[in-house]
Parts: sequence; structure tokens; C-alpha cells
Amino acid sequence: MTYPTQPTASHFIGGKYVEDTAGTPIDVIYPATGEVIGRVHSATPAIIDQALTSARAAQAAWAAMTGTERGRILRRAADIMRERNHDLSVLETFDTGKPYQETSVVDATSGADALEYFGGMAATLTGQHIQLGEDWVYTRREALGVCVGIGAWNYPTQIASWKGAPALACGNTMVFKPSETTPLCALKVAEILFEAGAPAGVYNVVQGLGDVGAALVSDPRVDKVSLTGSVPTGRKVYAAAAAGIKHVTMELGGKSPLIIFDDADVENAVSGAILGNFYSSGQVCSNGTRVFVQKGIKDAFLARLAERLADAVIGDPQDPATSFGPMVSARQMEIVQGYIAKGQDEGARLVYGGARLDRPGFYLEPTVFADVTDDMTIAREEIFGPVMAVLDFEDEAEVMPRANDTEFGLAAGVFTRDLARAHRVAAGFEAGTCYINTYNDAPVEAPFGGSKQSGVGRENSSAAIAHYSQLKSVYVRMGDLEAPF
Repeated sequence: MTYPTQPTASHFIGGKYVEDTAGTPIDVIYPATGEVIGRVHSATPAIIDQALTSARAAQAAWAAMTGTERGRILRRAADIMRERNHDLSVLETFDTGKPYQETSVVDATSGADALEYFGGMAATLTGQHIQLGEDWVYTRREALGVCVGIGAWNYPTQIASWKGAPALACGNTMVFKPSETTPLCALKVAEILFEAGAPAGVYNVVQGLGDVGAALVSDPRVDKVSLTGSVPTGRKVYAAAAAGIKHVTMELGGKSPLIIFDDADVENAVSGAILGNFYSSGQVCSNGTRVFVQKGIKDAFLARLAERLADAVIGDPQDPATSFGPMVSARQMEIVQGYIAKGQDEGARLVYGGARLDRPGFYLEPTVFADVTDDMTIAREEIFGPVMAVLDFEDEAEVMPRANDTEFGLAAGVFTRDLARAHRVAAGFEAGTCYINTYNDAPVEAPFGGSKQSGVGRENSSAAIAHYSQLKSVYVRMGDLEAPF
């Protein structure tokens, strides 16, 4: 099968596509049909060395450019990405199975937003002057060096851009390893950055499984690691990076609470629950999959939710009318089916969906469980699929400890018309990214990241700059210097 903007080789290194068929072959499978639509090869040690050598060689000259010059290139890349949004969205849909209706407005567009935002910020990354009598100190904000980005499979274009844009704005170079499940889109990000004027070696992409990620993270030429992935993967990567005292950003998983009070607008609350559970077929790390519904509104909420879910258009994800697509892989579908079975076995009440669709590809129905209790597996573990757990609660004092009773702390949301309560609840959430009367908005202007086991550091916004740069202090003495002897 051929498709728009099809990459021409497995890796992008030093400004060009590079192939090494000695690497383990990785099939690219279209989730809507289960068909193999391409093949890439995992990076061999020679490919990894070539990418890191290229990134290291390019870094000093890239950092020596002015922020304005670097920013101009990033903004040009954003323009190219927007011009090619259709083709990039089609590619994203082939890569992930997400409906074109989603990818055309979320994926390459948010990647372009990141490139534009950090491109505009690059010229503003200045130091500080600190007067100390007649002496003074000035600070310089300097690049870290070579950054490694490790991506997840759910937002391949966005994640490649979210990590690359601040890294490059600060004067770093990058070697990015996409998920082996969705290897195609990051190659186009690298290609566009090079076309926009980024010198060869500034942004490189190599394919591979966990062993390639481990080799990159542990290499002494690497100064920073940024991972989007699961908590178990995060623990391994964090430990390996710590051995080399490398800078680290971790955006990991979640089991986020969404609290809906009796006074909430039912229609808006249902919209928030749909966005927080079924967008991208539920494959979003920040999803609010524990939906706490106050008892007075529970029946109305479940009734309207069922009506809205019946309107989901499940079909060919390349059809713009389709609003709900397949899971990313057979393996992920099987994992989610296991959780659905476990929910039924443990006594949750299945009120909608729950079945695999009788069609090619990896399609599961949107699934809703009610009467879920806090100790059930589906309320404790991250499912990463279209499964919503609805839990009852009496009042705010009762629900807050329950909402926070999780090892995760990525996101949380609240729906209520009581603004004082909304802000009080948001302040009480043990989570890094919170929402009031909305869910899963992720503008580049706002910091994104988690607390507890959900990660360290922040992506997006000016906060990301601190994670891709370091401060140097320079003390300047204006007079004579005394010493004890």
C-alpha cells in the first residue's frame, strides 16, 4: 500500500534518509485492517552511533546561532507542517488508526503550534543581571547538548514536535526514537525541519525496540532524556539516565479522576467524559477514566451518555465522517479486552459496549461500567483503551480522598457550576494537569505533566525551557580582591 508522504527509509540522520537492513525488521500495521503497510528496520549499533555522532557534531554550531536564527527555522517548519496538514494527517491515521476527523485537527496542527511557539520564544532566552554593590553576576542560559527523545505510539507527530521544538529552540540537537508501533510520522517531522533550514544532524530519527532506547539513554554522548511512555518503562529509563547523571523529563501514565457534581451541566459533563475516555479510542495518557458522579445526577448522566455514544460513527478512519476508530494494535486490543472481562468478573455493571466489533482491524466498542468501586482492577490500573469506570459519591469531602487515592497524578477534572468549589477541588487534586468544566485540552502555551508516579518535569509552555537548558552564573568583581595570605 502506498500513501501520502510515505517515508523512504527507516531512519533520518544527518539531513537524509538512511537504511540498514541488518536491523531487525519491524512491520507497520494499519490498525483499521490489520494489514502490513510498510516495514522499517530497528537501528543497529552502527546506526545508533551514526545518529549520535551526527547530533554531537552539529550541536555546537547550532547553539552558536542566535535564538532569532534558530527560531526562524522552527517557525518555517511550522508553516510547512500546516501546509501539509492533510497528507500528514492521513499518514498519522495510517500509523495510529485514529480517525482523520481527529488527526486533521489535533496531531500535525499541535506539532506546528509547538514549533511556532518555541520558535517565537527562542530569541527571548536571555540571562539575568544581578547587581551586588559595585560587583555583579550575570547568568547565561545554555544548551544541554544532545537530547534523546523517546516517543509513545498514541501521538507520534505531536510528541516528536513537543520534544523537538523546545530542545532545538534552546540550542540542543536531538535523536528521537518513535514507538515501534507507530514509526512513520516522526520521520516526516525530521524531514520538514531539515527542509526548513535546520542543519544536518540537528534532528535525527532512529527506529527500534526497547534495546535501542536503552542504548541511546546509556550513551555518554547524551545529556538529556525525555520519555513519553508507561510507568514501568519510565522507571527503567529514569534509572539508566540517573547512572549517567543525565537531565530527565518523564511524561508517564495515569488513572485520572473526573468528578461530576449534581449541579453540573449534564451535556457538558457528558462531553467531558467522552473526550476523557473515548477520544483516540481511549488511548490518551491523561484520560479521566475514573468518573465520579454525584448520586443525584447519576441516572441522567448515564442515560445521556448512552444516547451520545450511540451517535459514534465507527468505521474507516480515513473517512472524515468516522468519529471512533480502532485500537492501535492487536496486542493493545487484547489487553483492553482482558480488563473488560475483569470488570465483569469483579462485579461492575456493564451499561454500554464491551464487545469487539465483527470487522477487520482492532475495533472495540466504547465501553462503560457503572457501580464501580475503588478497589476494582478497572478503577486501579491504567487500561489505555475505550473503557470508562463510573463511580458514585455522596459529597465533596468523601470524593476528594478517593480521587487522590492512586499512585498516579497526571491529570484530574471537575464539572460544577459552583466556581468556589471548582477552584477548591482543583487545588485539592494531587495531579499536575487539571481541568474545570472541560477535559484534555492541551495548548502549547500551558505546562503539561504529572506528579507522583506520573512523571517529572513539564512539557510545553515556558516551563519546558528549564528542562532543555541550564544556567551558568558568572561573578564579576570590579575592584581589588583580598585573600587571607
